Amino acid sequence: MKLQFGFDLGGTKTELAVLNANGEFVFRQRVPTPRDSYPLILQTLAGLLNMACESLGTPRPHSIGVGMPGCVDAVSGLVRGSNTLVLNQQPFWSDLKHALGCEIRVQNDANCLALSEAIDGAGSDAGVVFAAILGTGCGGGMVVNRQLVTGRHAIAGEWGHNPLPWPSADEIQVPACWCGQTGCLETWISGTAFAQDHLRHTGQTLDAPAIVQAMRNGELQAAETFDRYVHRLGRALAQVINLLDPDCMVLGGGMSNVQEIYPRVGEVISQYSFGVKATTPVRQAVHGDSSGIRGAAWLCR
Repeated sequence: MKLQFGFDLGGTKTELAVLNANGEFVFRQRVPTPRDSYPLILQTLAGLLNMACESLGTPRPHSIGVGMPGCVDAVSGLVRGSNTLVLNQQPFWSDLKHALGCEIRVQNDANCLALSEAIDGAGSDAGVVFAAILGTGCGGGMVVNRQLVTGRHAIAGEWGHNPLPWPSADEIQVPACWCGQTGCLETWISGTAFAQDHLRHTGQTLDAPAIVQAMRNGELQAAETFDRYVHRLGRALAQVINLLDPDCMVLGGGMSNVQEIYPRVGEVISQYSFGVKATTPVRQAVHGDSSGIRGAAWLCR
């Protein structure tokens, strides 16, 4: 039986999944990411692979896919652009290849989400798919005719580190991003940013799910925070349409589970898309938080 192995190396959790030829999970294990220790990250990945092979009674795979924040620089071979900061400037691809004893195919986590949803998810009927992760961070990926578009510098779709478009006067004074720039979308429309925006306006320290629940309970301040969020997300997606004009846009990550986004965001997109009423569907990822890990496994198809 042909098995596909994939890692999802996230900021808070690390997961290994094994899929069969039909895309069904035959093994799945998730553990916390030791995000402050690069050696422990490598050890964690190796331990998960050993666990999977022992559980399934199978030898190590010839190759394994890895979805991660940031990317591996094609020239230096070092990680750059990762919000798991200990990964940056590390020879992750070669170190992991040595630690696991198999070939490694590494892609940005948003690219993995896009690939999964384009193959057999929310964008399976579309030629050009843009997918966005709205979670702890914020990123994007592009697939054209079921093929990833990574670009010359492996940063195609790095939507989260473009500035918030059409900022209001209140949005000019912007929080700094970990990447060294200011005004990045990640500081406005990630789940983390949603909670920070609420704190700035209300003084209340709540996480994103709690704010959404308060909004559903009719609390005015939470509703205002959500209104700001949807408007910012709509502007950001309109920018994608003006640049790429995809057939479909797919949202993943924790904020994608907020169903109130979908009836409202299209109207905002149309306000800012160039000269047209945008009809581009904005869909929730079919595979939910499994999409990234599925896309990582598909890298080795």
